[in-house]
Amino acid sequence: MNPEASRCLLCKKPKCSLDGCPVHTPVPECVSLYRQGRLDEAGELLFRNNPMTAVTSQVCDWKKFCFGHCVLNVKQMPIRWYEIEQEISGRYLETARLQRRSEDFAGRHIAVVGAGPAGLSATVWLYEAGAQVTLYDANPRMGGVLRYGIPAFRLDKKYCDAFERMLSEAGVEFHGGAELGKDLSLMELSASYDAVLVAVGAEEPATLGIPGEERAVQALPFLKDPSACKLGKKVIVIGGGNVAMDACRTAVREGAETWVYYRKTFENMPANPLEVEEAKADGVQFKVFQAPVEVKEGGVVFRDCENVVPEDGGRVVTRIIDGTDHFVECDTLLLAISEKPDAKLQEEARNYKNVFMAGDFLTGPATVVEAVASAKAALESMKNSL
Repeated sequence: MNPEASRCLLCKKPKCSLDGCPVHTPVPECVSLYRQGRLDEAGELLFRNNPMTAVTSQVCDWKKFCFGHCVLNVKQMPIRWYEIEQEISGRYLETARLQRRSEDFAGRHIAVVGAGPAGLSATVWLYEAGAQVTLYDANPRMGGVLRYGIPAFRLDKKYCDAFERMLSEAGVEFHGGAELGKDLSLMELSASYDAVLVAVGAEEPATLGIPGEERAVQALPFLKDPSACKLGKKVIVIGGGNVAMDACRTAVREGAETWVYYRKTFENMPANPLEVEEAKADGVQFKVFQAPVEVKEGGVVFRDCENVVPEDGGRVVTRIIDGTDHFVECDTLLLAISEKPDAKLQEEARNYKNVFMAGDFLTGPATVVEAVASAKAALESMKNSL
């Protein structure tokens, strides 16, 4: 047994769950079952609450969520609950089988478009609530960002394989290579199914809006197939989020000298701090307070930045310093400055009463656990509407 379990206080009002977790993971109940050696029961409890529990326990920003809200932070000794969750959930997922648990959606035929974290979670919940579910995805296999975005060194693809096995055994129909807006239309889906959940993610790259930007390589396509990109000797990654960390760590593994350039400082990076430290350990080098102003053949023109505290004591702002332009050579520039949902598809989806949205397609780029929480909320709305 992980000794962390014996330190858990089993709080009656657990902040780790109620305040710190977007899906309100029942931590005290699961720790109690774990102490008793009832791992199958704990695994089922976790899975029913969050089908992605084996994944989120691997890739969550624990400091932001459960770990950061543990009451023992007062003594600077928070419980590493995620370690226990990894053990329980990974074991459970290996042999998990779906089963009908309720009739909330009995007799309903529902389409889920997008087989990433939100779509897969919704499919599990819908099936177990009695629905006949058809799952679509633009990629040939299930997983979305879990399979085609997060690198294997950070998340084993066995978790995606487990969902393929589970859903196949349950008889869920899956159609890969079916892209919404090209191979599928919302009009046809809305007319053919009792309800449609769109969870296709946010895959339209944001732009820098600077000259020469077309010379850069977008991070998401690179992560999907790193071997297809000839990086050269030196790579610069622009961005400070988790996708940027995945991209730079992947570039290092492809043999390139890799730098991350970011316009603010480390404290402002949206990436999980643990991911930043692991990138450094992998050999990635960082340069902060640097804003790109032009992409040229063989490199990038950057301009220095600085943080400025307003005289009124308001929020710190980052200012670009004129006259500080300097050219930095690189063979490949990778852009990881965020993504956005397809605005036209979003607008169209709102025209249909039986079409619902979840995950990054609804919220914009977020974490896996936040995508799962979004799917849970969408299904609650769907249940109230049907």
